[in-house]
Amino acid sequence: MKTSLKIAGLKASVADATILRGIDLELKQGQMVVIMGPNGSGKSTLAKALTGHPEYTVKGSVKLNGKELLGLAPDERAKAGLFLAFQYPVEIPGVKVLNFLWTVYTQQHPERTRRIHPSIVDFRDWLVGKANELGIPDSLLMRGLNEGFSGGEKKRLEILQMAVMQPKFAILDETDSGLDIDAIKTVAEGVNKIQRETDMGVIVITHYQRILQYLKFDIVHVMVNGRIIKSGGPELVEELEQRGYGEIRG
Repeated sequence: MKTSLKIAGLKASVADATILRGIDLELKQGQMVVIMGPNGSGKSTLAKALTGHPEYTVKGSVKLNGKELLGLAPDERAKAGLFLAFQYPVEIPGVKVLNFLWTVYTQQHPERTRRIHPSIVDFRDWLVGKANELGIPDSLLMRGLNEGFSGGEKKRLEILQMAVMQPKFAILDETDSGLDIDAIKTVAEGVNKIQRETDMGVIVITHYQRILQYLKFDIVHVMVNGRIIKSGGPELVEELEQRGYGEIRG
């Protein structure tokens, strides 16, 4: 049986303002679902609620393979298999990308004899290959994490982190924002490849259909005012492009 991520009756509020008003969603490993909606609909709040952002009061249930995640710290949710690619990745000066990702890798695989990449040299060689696939220059791996990176470089690096961590489920929070068409295609191809290799489940949060033409998604959910009001396939994306969110009704 495949691992599942089951969201039931999820509500979230911040500063006494209710944003999510009851989200029900189930995703199995290997599936890709898309969450679309206008600004202020609750899409990014959903990502933050799932991954444990401390500012939000969250009610309901989020179970990963039967394990309740609500109440767990963000790092515990990550260890359980949940990954978030940030809309606005932060800079951490002084922490080299290579060292950061090696630390992540060794935390996941503490027993050296059971690692695919036993030493940091082996890991570096593998990482350089993955970085090149995503259009990340080798030199960026020796710089501070996101320090002075362009928007596109930051988003590519998020996908590289995902390749290292190989989560059971990944949430991509508007990963396409601020990217040109070539970068969007490269990022999408990277996501598709990692999903094929690891069978991870993916939640793609986006405003636009441009990245969707490169992703192999299963279903689209439209979120308005903190609720999913309509679901469908590629035809729904076309409808949104032609009619906008204002005319979509569940």
